[in-house]
Amino acid sequence: MYRLTSKLVIYRNIGSDSILFEMADIFRCFASGNYVKEDLITKIYIQINNLLNTSTCYGFDKNLWHNYLAFILAMSENPFTIVSEKVGANEGTVNEFAKADFMIFKQLFDYDFSEIEKALGINCFSIICNYKAVVKSEQIFNKSVSEKVQELSASIEGADDAVQLYNIVTDFYKKYGVGKFGLNKAFRIVHNEGQDEILSPITATGNMTLDDIIGYESQKKKLIDNTEAFIAGRRANNVLLFGDSGTGKSTCIKAVLNHYYSQGLRMIEVYKHEFKDLSRIVSEVKNRNYRFIIYMDDLSFEEFEIEYKYLKAVIEGGLETKPENVLIYATSNRRHLIRETWSDRSDMSKDELHRSDTMQEKLSLAARFGVSIGFYRPSQKEYFEIVKGLAAKHPQINLNDEELCMEANKWELSHGGISGRTAQQFIDNLVGTICK
Repeated sequence: MYRLTSKLVIYRNIGSDSILFEMADIFRCFASGNYVKEDLITKIYIQINNLLNTSTCYGFDKNLWHNYLAFILAMSENPFTIVSEKVGANEGTVNEFAKADFMIFKQLFDYDFSEIEKALGINCFSIICNYKAVVKSEQIFNKSVSEKVQELSASIEGADDAVQLYNIVTDFYKKYGVGKFGLNKAFRIVHNEGQDEILSPITATGNMTLDDIIGYESQKKKLIDNTEAFIAGRRANNVLLFGDSGTGKSTCIKAVLNHYYSQGLRMIEVYKHEFKDLSRIVSEVKNRNYRFIIYMDDLSFEEFEIEYKYLKAVIEGGLETKPENVLIYATSNRRHLIRETWSDRSDMSKDELHRSDTMQEKLSLAARFGVSIGFYRPSQKEYFEIVKGLAAKHPQINLNDEELCMEANKWELSHGGISGRTAQQFIDNLVGTICK
């Protein structure tokens, strides 16, 4: 195994502390005969433990060794893989190195562990190559990555030669992309000491769809039209979804991500205390073959907060223009985002000569969102339609429309008033009560 990994060229940046290279070092020691049996077994079990942890994180099954090797290929970001995600298979001398590396991976796929197991009296390799994973909730592992990696693993298992391997892997890059941006939907900011990259995948994003939001058809259409223009590479605007709480603003944005993920849409969640990192985020994603929405939920500012100035500079106004593959979608209960006072509306103030300038300063942030979409509290009739639409998804609810609306009316009177969120909470309570 050590002789194989030492010949890698394109995929040498896997990391010397990776499971693969640690395993290679173990097999180098075994081949030399210069080892203490108990110590070598301990090293093997440490890497088996690491492999099991990785497999749990990504829901791998059947042959964990194959899944892990496919995972390396899927996650390795280097000039070859990044070009491949944009254009797929392409001409060039680098392909000779790529095909040689892929053949090495194929040999690693087919590696015979029986010799070391027999010599050391262990069977851990046989177990991981014929593994039956415990059924887990999707909240525990990253399903998005799991399905794609296992698909790649199965394809490599059936490959016969270097050309076929090359086509399988480059087609995978073209179809799904590479690395964390290729295989994940959403990201958050995480600061890890010593690392330049600050974006970490969000592994469980929910499966909401636009159909889950009943009503608000014109609002959804505006959001869809802008997003589709963005995905297609046409001009699109930053979007502000504002209005009453519980009306589906955040759900709409999450549903858009689920709908357009397969077309290259990705989302980055950012809170206002993280605005200082916006420039680093843009630098990290601007040259990738995806469309990124920077998502800011429940965005608003008090008078004393100045973070909005950083946001304004990133949206428009800085020397470095915002790349065409980045937009900002924000939700807020405030139409103009920044708290306004009556004194803002008058030029007569004891403490400021030009009060209108202050007003313009505050309004200018909201003006940088080219599309503003209002979500307002539904009427009682609309509220009942939402309740009936949500109830239709749960056949175990056996109330007729009149009974359902009467119970929904009682619920909203004691639970925050009429809204889509209140309707959902009522249905959740109803289903939970029925199923207890």
